[in-house]
Amino acid sequence: MTSDNRTPTPDSHEDLTDLVRQLRSANENLVLATVHAQTMKDEAEAANRRQNEFLAMLAHELRNPLAPISMAATLLEGIADAHPDLPKLHAIIQRQSEQMASLLDDLLDAARISSGRIVLKKKTILLSEIIERATEASHPNLQKRKQTLRLDIPAVDTMLEGDPVRLAQVFSNLLLNASKFSPDHSVISLTVNKQDDERGAGQLSVVITDQGVGIPADVLPGIFDLFVQGPRSLARSEGGLGIGLSVVRSLVQMHGGTVAAHSDGEGRGSSFTVILPSTASTTSGNDVTPNSHGVSSARRILVIEDNMDANQTLVDFLSLQGHVVRAAYDGLSGLAMAKMEIYDAIICDIGLPGIDGFAVAREMRALPGIAGPLLVALTGYGQPEDRMRAIEAGFDELMVKPINVQSLLSLIAKHVTTE
Repeated sequence: MTSDNRTPTPDSHEDLTDLVRQLRSANENLVLATVHAQTMKDEAEAANRRQNEFLAMLAHELRNPLAPISMAATLLEGIADAHPDLPKLHAIIQRQSEQMASLLDDLLDAARISSGRIVLKKKTILLSEIIERATEASHPNLQKRKQTLRLDIPAVDTMLEGDPVRLAQVFSNLLLNASKFSPDHSVISLTVNKQDDERGAGQLSVVITDQGVGIPADVLPGIFDLFVQGPRSLARSEGGLGIGLSVVRSLVQMHGGTVAAHSDGEGRGSSFTVILPSTASTTSGNDVTPNSHGVSSARRILVIEDNMDANQTLVDFLSLQGHVVRAAYDGLSGLAMAKMEIYDAIICDIGLPGIDGFAVAREMRALPGIAGPLLVALTGYGQPEDRMRAIEAGFDELMVKPINVQSLLSLIAKHVTTE
């Protein structure tokens, strides 16, 4: 007895035709689904690019009015025999300008992280130096709310490989977050623990604990997601964009670490634990010597800035420092003035009417006889590619608005001493 293992075939031509029709329909549906999935992927990527571009543009546009506000606050500080309320008003303007600049930095960091544009500048550094930077940055907020920061750090210091600026940003963000969601006169603690292997390397944990409003159970799982905030009433009164903790998680992960949040519920405080790899080294990293340059003599400076308030406040500030300052409000006028006079330093905005700052720098470097002045670019953007483009155009330095005026003065002084 034999068995027939042949595949059954349709009994008629109509059955075969129907089978082909079904296969063709299934294939068409598969192709359509594939195309639809690719379209959705392309649209999501495009939306993400537009979001990043919007965040960068928003930060840039907000930095333009912030720059003259910050500069005006600096000028107010130097006014003698003024109204007795001036110091208090100056302090308010200064604090709020710094808060706004911090929010703009968070916006830019969120965009940079989303697009993978943050590059860490790692070196071996003591953990105590990072903690010191972070506590220094958060001290004004703690002092304002009369909060106490308790530090529990081992006597033997710990070294790790990382970007000191970004790691300090991690811990200052967590301290500021603890301060924001804690009542006045409360205690915030920062505790460091280290677990070593047989070679002396291992991992360290930094735990920041507060006595604040706590984190609701339904919010806790997504607390590190972008634009997620704590209790709405307090978040709104204190300000914030729901970006800081997302930036913290991304930066910690870029350093090979983890961060976790814990809270027993509303009104029971919260704690954030950062775990980072540590090194076996016991020696200090490179010491940082503060820049102590000062302006030793009057220099001729040209300011090219189309925002009249920003231009005037910067001119006034530099003039008060004893410099001889001229102003131009567009690139072509600035070029014309550079051809007529020799300047020691030229400070030029990137976004100018007519020709932009990059073109101005290239033209100035090409002019005979003026290859030596210090060229400083001003911009609301601070991406690495912006800095690279500025240097390639001929600028010596790029400064992000609102600029640090002491850094600018040191830059001018340093250029003078190396002439």
